[in-house]
Amino acid sequence: MSSVTVRIDPHVHSDGSYDGHEPVELILEHAADIGLDAVVITDHDAMGESRRAADLAADHGLIGIPGVEVSTAHGHLLAIGVDRMPPRQKPYPETVTWIHDHGGVAVVPHPFQRSRHGVRRRDVPVPGDRPGDADPAVDEVDAIEVFNAWLFTGYRNRRARRFAAIHGYPGVAASDAHRLRYVGRAFTELTVQGHDSVADVTPADVLAAIRDGTTSASGRRAPVPMAAKHYAVAAARKSGYYARVGTARSTTAVWRAAIEGASVARTGMSQGAHRLARAASWLR
Repeated sequence: MSSVTVRIDPHVHSDGSYDGHEPVELILEHAADIGLDAVVITDHDAMGESRRAADLAADHGLIGIPGVEVSTAHGHLLAIGVDRMPPRQKPYPETVTWIHDHGGVAVVPHPFQRSRHGVRRRDVPVPGDRPGDADPAVDEVDAIEVFNAWLFTGYRNRRARRFAAIHGYPGVAASDAHRLRYVGRAFTELTVQGHDSVADVTPADVLAAIRDGTTSASGRRAPVPMAAKHYAVAAARKSGYYARVGTARSTTAVWRAAIEGASVARTGMSQGAHRLARAASWLR
């Protein structure tokens, strides 16, 4: 049977989120430029921009998938593939069931990171046969975010990978980007069966691939040339975007975007040089 690999960043925030900064049009343009096949806008407890991004995705050659990062009573949860807002502040298991009932997949973001409203280990609904474990008939989550790029260390990611491995959950990687330059720094590769081209893949195919566990988490630090390219493309893309809409957003917005764009490029090159120096030190 034929198959195709799809690259998706399933956890990105737009300016529709209280802590996001970028318009969805700009995110979609950038995602297509850096080789992603889909990007899911998962704003905090808001779906307006995510639905709009899903509608616009095809214009950029992307697969349009709506989503949201919903605040449950036990921590944040990604609802991917739903077209309406799940109830807020409900128990984690109840929210997982709601997502499934509405055709979506439930993905645990940045698990166990309480400073970022990650769910505690004991509150993730998993089946078990030991005393104190969850009910064997529990409605489980579909995947665990085993690499979240928005971290200072890799400890929580390693813990998430161990948890996913123990319980047999698919692992996904995501940028959790709040600014353009971070989109795609981590992404998930999915194997979709029955298609020869990404152009033929539907949102339903992507959701099925997540459920089936045909995922590969790509969350290592990007090679220096790739990282530099991502930063440079983001800087140029952002400056160009605000130049096009400058009449609506004022000349000041264009100036600020250009300044930030230059800063982004410098940061990318600086980080690249640091990584090279560190790698060289390992070889001594």
